[in-house]
Amino acid sequence: MAKNGFKAMDSDMHVMEPADLWQRYIDREYADRAPIGLTRHNRDLAVQVAGHTLPYTRPPAPGFAARREQIIQTKYRDAMARGFDPASQIEAMDREGLDVAVLFPSRGLFVLGLDVPQVTGIDGLEPDFAAAIARAYNDWLRDFCAHAPERMLGAGMVAPHDVAAAVAETRRCVEQLGFKAIFLAPGCVARRPWHDPYYDPLWAECERLGIPVTFHGGGQTYLKPDFSLEVLDKLVMWHTFGQPLGVMFVAVSLCAGGVLERFPRLRVGLLEGNCGWAPWLFHRLDEHWEWVGRYEVPEVRKKPSEYFRSNCFLAVEADETPVKQYVEWFGDENLVFSTDYPHADSKYPHSVAAFMKLPLSEASQRRVLWDNWARLYGVAGR
Repeated sequence: MAKNGFKAMDSDMHVMEPADLWQRYIDREYADRAPIGLTRHNRDLAVQVAGHTLPYTRPPAPGFAARREQIIQTKYRDAMARGFDPASQIEAMDREGLDVAVLFPSRGLFVLGLDVPQVTGIDGLEPDFAAAIARAYNDWLRDFCAHAPERMLGAGMVAPHDVAAAVAETRRCVEQLGFKAIFLAPGCVARRPWHDPYYDPLWAECERLGIPVTFHGGGQTYLKPDFSLEVLDKLVMWHTFGQPLGVMFVAVSLCAGGVLERFPRLRVGLLEGNCGWAPWLFHRLDEHWEWVGRYEVPEVRKKPSEYFRSNCFLAVEADETPVKQYVEWFGDENLVFSTDYPHADSKYPHSVAAFMKLPLSEASQRRVLWDNWARLYGVAGR
C-alpha cells in the first residue's frame, strides 16, 4: 500500500462497534445488564451502561448536528451502509493508503467510564462487571480482526477497576487473542493515579509480555479528574482540553511518579492528544524535579523528560504543524501517526496526504509512519 513511496502504519485507527456488541458477547451472567449502544443518529458513539449514558456530552449547538451529519455522509457513507464491517475497514485502509493499523474502539472508549461503587455508591461499576465488559469487547475485536489479521491488529481493553483482573485480561489478550497492546482511559478509578503501586502488577505483566500500554481519552465520562474541565459547556472549549490534558496527566504520573524507573522496559503510547505541548510540559516538569524531586520522589533518578524520551510515544495529528517544534526539542524517534478514522474530525481519506505536507524531513516522515510504530507495538520486521 506504499503511498508516494512510503509505507504507512496507523497507530490509532478506530472501529465502530455494533450497538448490540455487549448483548451478544458478554458473559451470560451479565446479560441482563449488558451495555447497549445508542442509535439516536448515524454513527452514534454513545453507550448506556449501569443506568448512565456515556459520554454525557451535552446536545450539539443548533446547526452543528446537521453539519456533522453532512461530514459523516460525505466521508463514511459506504462504511455506514455496510455497518462498519471488517471489509469496510480494509477498504478504508486501502483508500487512505494504510498498510497496517492497530484498532481502538469508539463506544468502547467510554464504556468503562464509571468509578467503583466504593467511590460513587450504587451507581458505580463493580470490578467483576467492568472486567466482563472488557472481555466481551476483546472477544468481538478478535473476530473483527480475523477478517485480515495481517493488516488489522488489536489493542485490548482492560478494566483498571481490579488490577488482578486487568493482569489476567492483558495476558489473555496477548497469549490467546494475539493483540499487540492494551489501552486504558486516562481518568482514574478509585482515586488512584497511575503511579500508585497498586498498578505495578499490570506494568510488570506488560513488560513480561513485551507489549505497550496505551492511553486514549475521549468524550466526557464520570472518571476523575475530568480533563474536559466540567464547567465548560461548549464543545469548542472542553474538547480542546480533554484529550491533550488526559495524556499530559498520564505522562506526568508515569515519568515523575517512578513507574518508568521501576519498569524501565515498559513502552507507553499516549494517543490522540497531540504532541505540541510536550516541550513546555517537560521543561516545567524537569524544573520541578530539580526543585523538589529529591525530597518528594527520591526514587526518580533521572529528569522526567529522560524517561519520556526513552519509554513514551506520542501520536501526531495529520495536520499538526507544531510538530516541527516538537522534533526540534525531542527529535523524531518517539512520534507515531494516526488517522482517527472514522471520527468526525478525522482528515480521512486524506490523513496520510496531509501528514506528508507537515514540516518534517523525509527521514522523519519515514520514522513516524513506520519505524517508530514498529518499535512501539513490537512488530519489527514487517
